[in-house]
Amino acid sequence: MEKIQGKWDVYSPATGEKIAEFVPTPLTSIPDIYKKSRYAFKAWSSLPIKERLLYLKRLRLLMVEKMDEIAEVISKDTGKVKIEALVADIMPTIDAIKHIEKHAVKALSGQRVSTPLMLIGKKSYVHFMPRGTVLVISPWNYPLQLSMVPILNALAAGNTVIAKPSEVTPLVGLYIDNLFHEAGFPEGTIQFAHGGKELGAALTEQKPDYIFFTGSVRTGKMIGEVAAKQLIPTTLELGGKDPMIVLCDANLERAVNGALWGAFTNSGQVCMSVERVYVERSVYKEFLTMLKEKAKSMRQGIQLNDDIGSMTFPAQVDIVAGHLEDALNKGAILETGTSPKEWRTGQTHFIPPTILSNVDHSMKIMKEETFGPVLPVVPFDTEEQVIALANESEYGLNSSVWTMDREKASRIASQLVTGAVTINDVLITVANHHLPFGGAKQSGIGRYHGEHGLKIFCHEKAIMIDKGKKNTEIQWYPYDGKYPRFLSLFQNYFSGKPNWIRFGKEYLQLIKLSKGKRRG
Repeated sequence: MEKIQGKWDVYSPATGEKIAEFVPTPLTSIPDIYKKSRYAFKAWSSLPIKERLLYLKRLRLLMVEKMDEIAEVISKDTGKVKIEALVADIMPTIDAIKHIEKHAVKALSGQRVSTPLMLIGKKSYVHFMPRGTVLVISPWNYPLQLSMVPILNALAAGNTVIAKPSEVTPLVGLYIDNLFHEAGFPEGTIQFAHGGKELGAALTEQKPDYIFFTGSVRTGKMIGEVAAKQLIPTTLELGGKDPMIVLCDANLERAVNGALWGAFTNSGQVCMSVERVYVERSVYKEFLTMLKEKAKSMRQGIQLNDDIGSMTFPAQVDIVAGHLEDALNKGAILETGTSPKEWRTGQTHFIPPTILSNVDHSMKIMKEETFGPVLPVVPFDTEEQVIALANESEYGLNSSVWTMDREKASRIASQLVTGAVTINDVLITVANHHLPFGGAKQSGIGRYHGEHGLKIFCHEKAIMIDKGKKNTEIQWYPYDGKYPRFLSLFQNYFSGKPNWIRFGKEYLQLIKLSKGKRRG
C-alpha cells in the first residue's frame, strides 16, 4: 500500500498488482464522527433488543447472499487462500450473528438475583445498560471476523460504534462499511474511519466510552496507557506464542495434521497459531519425519485448491525473516523451507512453510511472537519439563495437549497458563461462541464472545426494590439500644450452628426499637 497525493494505492500481497485506491478519513472529521455517534446513541439504545436484532438479521442474510463475493475481497486484500477466507473469517462472523440473535434477549434482559436473609422483604435485580460510544480497532489477519464480532456485540447491547479497520487490508474495511449501509443501520449507529495509526491514535484520544482493540502487544499497551489516564474501560486482545504438547500415546497422524494446520493456516498469521511444538522424546523422530513429509506435499499459491497463501503485511515478513535468521545463526536446522536470503518475495509476500529442529529457548523463534509459517519442534522428557517450557513465555493465549489419556490431558491442561486449552485439537475454541475468548499474561485483558461478548459492552446496574410500606429499617436511626441486639443477631446468624429462634427474637426486638421514639 502506498500513499499518493491524498489517495492510498492498494496492492495485492499475493500478486503485487494494484487492486484499488481509496481516500482515507481526514483527521479533521473525527469530532463530527463522535458527535454523530453520541447523538445516535439516544435513539439506538432506546430500541428494544428485539428491534436491534432485526438489523443484525438483515445484515446476516445480506452476508449469506454475498458470501462468495466477500471471500473474493478478503482473499485479494490479504493474500490468503479463498477457502480460509470462507471457513475462518466469514463463517465465524455469520455464526456470531446467529448466536447473538438467539441469546441476546435473555443475556441482556434484567436478571433477578438472590437477596440475603438480612435484607428480607426486598427484591434484587441486575440490569444491563449500554456504555455509549464504543471504539473498535481491528487487525489485518482476519479483517472481517475480528472487526465485526466486537462491532456486532456492541451494537446488539445498545451501543453506537466507531470502527477503525486495519489500513493494511483497506478493501475489507471499506466492504464492511458498505455492508452496514446496505443493511440499513440508522445513521450514526455504526461509522467507519479508514486510515493509518495516526487516525487510530486520534480516535483513541477522543474519549470513547469503551475501547475494544485487537492487535499487537506494543500498540495495545499504548492504547491501554491512554485509556487508563481517562479511566476508559478496555478489552485488549493481543498476541500469542502458543505451545502444542504431544505425548507418546497421542494419535501421531492426527497430531501431525493438527500441527501443520495450526501452524500454517493463514500463513501462520493467527494469534492462536501453533508457534512451538514439544514432542515426547520417544516419538519425536517419528513425529518429525511425518511432519516433514506432509509439509513438503502442501501447495502454496492463490488458486482454489492451494493450501497456503501469502503473507499479508510486508513488515511482518521482515519480522519472520529476523526470527528465522536468529535461529539459524544459533544452530537451528532447517527441516523444510529455505533461509530468508532465498525467499523470492519481491512484490509478493510468499514464505514457504518452514519446520525447524535443534531449537532452544535462547532463540527469538521460541520466545517472541513470529506470526508466520515457521514451526520449531522440540523433544522433551518429562511432564514437569514440558509444562515449564510451555509456560516459559510472556504470552498465554492458547495451548494444546495431545494424548489418549484424558486424566493426563486434564492434569497438564490445568497447569498451563493460557486463556484456552484444546485437547487433541488446535485453535477451535474460538469457533464456539458459548466459550469466552481471551488470554493470560501479555496476551491481553478481558474476554469476549457469546454472553461475555455482549455484557462487556454494558454497565451492570444493581437494583434493589422495597415495597415502601414500612416507615423505617432496623439499621436506620435511632441507634439507641440496638448495638447489643445487632451483636446477638449476627452471632446467632453467622455461628457454626445458627440459633434461628434467638435470631428471630433479636430481629423482632430491632424492629420494635426502630419504631420507637428516641429515649431522652
